[in-house]
Amino acid sequence: MNNKFDALKDDDSGDHEQNEENSAQKDGEKEKTERDKSQSGGKRKVEQFWRFYSHMVRPGDLTGHSDFHLFKEGIKPMWEDDANKNGGKWIIRLRKGLASRCWENLILAMLGEQFMVGEEICGAVVSVRFQEDIISIWNKTASDQATTARIRDTLRRVLNLPPNTIMEYKTHTDSIKDNSSFRNTKITL
Repeated sequence: MNNKFDALKDDDSGDHEQNEENSAQKDGEKEKTERDKSQSGGKRKVEQFWRFYSHMVRPGDLTGHSDFHLFKEGIKPMWEDDANKNGGKWIIRLRKGLASRCWENLILAMLGEQFMVGEEICGAVVSVRFQEDIISIWNKTASDQATTARIRDTLRRVLNLPPNTIMEYKTHTDSIKDNSSFRNTKITL
């Protein structure tokens, strides 16, 4: 048993209400301290990330064919990674000039946990191409339609996409199938 409650039981001084009040106040202070530590830890991580991010080249400033990957620690940006193999990705094709703003909004939404899907988000990719740019967000469970719909809706909101924006969801198993034909292709020049 908790000693705090044993002392209350044996105490006949009539101060029970005050002791209970003090105990509740201490418990509330402890919860607040734990919550503050958690929030300050998250704030510290965002500040550390922003310090790094502020020195990076923005996707819109890149020329040619480039990809940026931002994945949670321990998750590789590969279909075959254990965290990704049963998942998929939302794909949004952007006209040139929008990638930097959209990428920044996406990663801030990920860091701020705005998707509200628990540990479902694995990472994100921005792909700079000659004619267009592509942003995708990867999740763990392609078969969870409610979660993929929530991710889609949050993407629309945080990227401020017009309602007619075409978004494609593709499972990683479909991506592997699509590219499997190239793996064994012999190319002669």
